[in-house]
Amino acid sequence: MGNVVDFDLHAANQAGEGPVERRRRPGGRAAERQRAAPKGSRYLNLVNPLARSAALSEDALEAVHQASLTILEEIGMDIILPEARERMKAAGADVSPGTDRVRFDRGLIMEMVASAPSSFTMHARNPARNVDIGGNNLVFAQVASAPFVADREGGRRAGNQEDFRKLVKLAQSYDIIHTTGGYPVEPVDLHASVRHLDCLSDMVKLTDKVFHVYSLGKQRNIDGIEIARIGRGISMEQMEREPSLFTIINTSSPLRLDGPMLQGIIEMSSRNQVVVVTPFTLAGAMAPVTIAGAVVQQNAEALCGIAFTQMVRKGAPVIYGGFTSNVDMKTGAPAFGTPEYMKAVIAGGQLARRYNIPYRTSNTNASNTLDAQAAYESAFSLWALTQAGGNFVMHAAGWSEGGLTASFEKFILDVDMLQMVAEFLTPLDASADALGLDAVRDVGPGGHFFGTPHTLARYDTAFYSPILSDWRNFETWSEAGRPTTYDHANRVFKEKLNAYERPPIDPAIEDELDAFVARRKQEGGVPTDF
Repeated sequence: MGNVVDFDLHAANQAGEGPVERRRRPGGRAAERQRAAPKGSRYLNLVNPLARSAALSEDALEAVHQASLTILEEIGMDIILPEARERMKAAGADVSPGTDRVRFDRGLIMEMVASAPSSFTMHARNPARNVDIGGNNLVFAQVASAPFVADREGGRRAGNQEDFRKLVKLAQSYDIIHTTGGYPVEPVDLHASVRHLDCLSDMVKLTDKVFHVYSLGKQRNIDGIEIARIGRGISMEQMEREPSLFTIINTSSPLRLDGPMLQGIIEMSSRNQVVVVTPFTLAGAMAPVTIAGAVVQQNAEALCGIAFTQMVRKGAPVIYGGFTSNVDMKTGAPAFGTPEYMKAVIAGGQLARRYNIPYRTSNTNASNTLDAQAAYESAFSLWALTQAGGNFVMHAAGWSEGGLTASFEKFILDVDMLQMVAEFLTPLDASADALGLDAVRDVGPGGHFFGTPHTLARYDTAFYSPILSDWRNFETWSEAGRPTTYDHANRVFKEKLNAYERPPIDPAIEDELDAFVARRKQEGGVPTDF
């Protein structure tokens, strides 16, 4: 259902079938070029200066916090991995003999959570693409884990390598997309045993941004960490000092953490890589029907996962993820971008700030096509997450059909909306020059400002220029064939792909990466029956 796509849809798609390392040369022109700031980099390093909104009063926030700890203390979580239960027991948790159930003293949970860092940096292949997580920072990640892909000409279809690569190229093409997510679409034409090798290799070659590894078994994590290390051209010791890779850890709501997710925490946190703990709590389905009750469960599950990262390694970087929404009570279908989703997003932000941990949220909608529903549900999602103080936004561009489909046209619409959000968050310039008194004196009563020096010095950068908005008058627009937003988005994504340039990479790094992927494929990749 919906955004179990972070893990469950991806895991289901893993069943799809389909078709000597060199010493690295230090430096070189490619290495120097990749350290240069990208062109047009005004949307890097976004900061959200807005005052945060509150969906919960201070008393209500405390009640949610205490109820969450009561769940962990009295009911507990099912922990479906013996090694994880052993680590939890060693840390002081109450492990029920002969069962998967683990209960946690509230003092233990809060002690562990207190050791998580309040902010950190994720390091990219190109240092200009590093992203700061936490505080007032705002980072957007591309859509991830969709089993289907769509554009107007090709319609809705199963994910494949060609579309996967196109979506990755689009993510590289816009600075407002700060990181890739998981696979933007699952390329089921690649065999599941080696799919991660091809996909992560493409992430290194086709982008110079931070990327994601799926927690679908120990070896995939290990391979992903090595690919990220090779891509950055650094030692493992430096990799551990500088987190360079992230993984999404979804709880299996209600109140359960599965083996692959727990193994992912162990592999990533032990190497100081980033873990994003995200319960998927749909009110009325996998959580209580009330939003407050669903948020309580979300918080309990998130705190459990966050605490476990710190049991593995104190100080390991972790993000508090929230993904509480509601279902359509007539059909059971997930709903997104709803008033209930907005309240849950804002409440999640309050909780993350209470624990002083960075906050992950998402840009969502449940529309099946590029229409008004797709736009207004995403607009409400973006409104909520900026008001909530979201730090890391998954599925920021391209999400359609409740996460089942990655849409090329929706990607462009979202990029336009994200850039508008960034422009809105830019502090209003109230300098003496911006106040424009000299311009007003020059024009006086009854004049106009089109030709003043004040206007001419700023006209090309004064206002945001939308990608998709069509501001022609009705007659001109009609003569042009009455194009819609869908038409413009379809045209723009194709133009952007035609203009794509692969970011520079040191040839020695690429050779080492290719050698590693070839060797791991020769070894058979990973078992597909995890």
